[in-house]
Amino acid sequence: MPDKKFEIGKSKISSTGSTFIIAELSANHLGKFDIAEKTIRAAAQAGVDAVKLQTYTADTLTLNVSNKHFVIDQGSPWDGKRFYELYEEAAMPWEWQPKLKAIANDIGMECFSSPFDASAVDFLEEMGVPAYKIASFEIQDIPLIEYVAGKMKPVIISTGIASREDIELAVETCRRVGNNQIALLKCTSAYPAPFSEMNLATIPLLAQEFDTLVGLSDHSPGIVAACASIPLGAKIIEKHFILDRSLGGPDASFSLEPDELTALVTAVRQTEDALGVATFELSEKAKSSRKFGRSLFVTQDVKAGTTVTKENVRSVRPADGLPPRELPNVLGKSFTAGFSAGTPLSWDMLR
Repeated sequence: MPDKKFEIGKSKISSTGSTFIIAELSANHLGKFDIAEKTIRAAAQAGVDAVKLQTYTADTLTLNVSNKHFVIDQGSPWDGKRFYELYEEAAMPWEWQPKLKAIANDIGMECFSSPFDASAVDFLEEMGVPAYKIASFEIQDIPLIEYVAGKMKPVIISTGIASREDIELAVETCRRVGNNQIALLKCTSAYPAPFSEMNLATIPLLAQEFDTLVGLSDHSPGIVAACASIPLGAKIIEKHFILDRSLGGPDASFSLEPDELTALVTAVRQTEDALGVATFELSEKAKSSRKFGRSLFVTQDVKAGTTVTKENVRSVRPADGLPPRELPNVLGKSFTAGFSAGTPLSWDMLR
């Protein structure tokens, strides 16, 4: 299968490359610029490749009304709040975002965002973001996806609430405008997401069915799911990140703290190293370790003419004699000279 690839800024993402790890800032700025900046710097210290923002206002996401349709009642951490109240609390001021992008870029990270309407896309274009993320709850907003894809930058799409038909339509929309720089992220839209509902086995299915790069938008606790996604083909991992969960906020309960994010990056890189490539070739260390394999040795002092038996020749470690498979072929032969116990067996010792 051909390598699928695109670039986000200076980062190359491909089906054969290393995993692109994104720290999702989301609402974890808590309405304070200094917290947003410290969080970005902590993400860089943890070793992630990118930080992601969200670009919306309460008015671009919902209506400021209080009827039953606009009060959250979904078994989520936000139940009882009005949508408008939640998004007012969680929104990041737009005027911060160019400054935060500059900070992220200066310390070696990519920075991009999830837009939630066309005005956010226009704003992010002025910022010069290198990619776009479509949140899972926007996967059915085909006009938004079409507008984003038309900017001809990579489009990363979360699939949390999507049916197969939703995913197919989103991907077709990108391709219809000529943009094939698409990645689909397996996502479970529960906060936090139970492991039993993660269904990570869907990751290779997404790659097979839609011929895109794939990854994981992970709302589960800890780092287990992220690491497990790597052998399944995930090339992008997104995880919510907070300086300290005790700070609170809408996303605190399913966000990683700095030491956890560092552990995730380390574990993902070690998992990639451990997976390596499919091969029967031995490494130099493995070749050296063959010394500790078994071979045929003389186990008793023998004289010239002594018959080889199972008592005076055995398969033992190390591997300096004939291979053990030769034991049936040497039995019954005789020694050409006397040999002491512990002599590795060779053909020139036999007749």
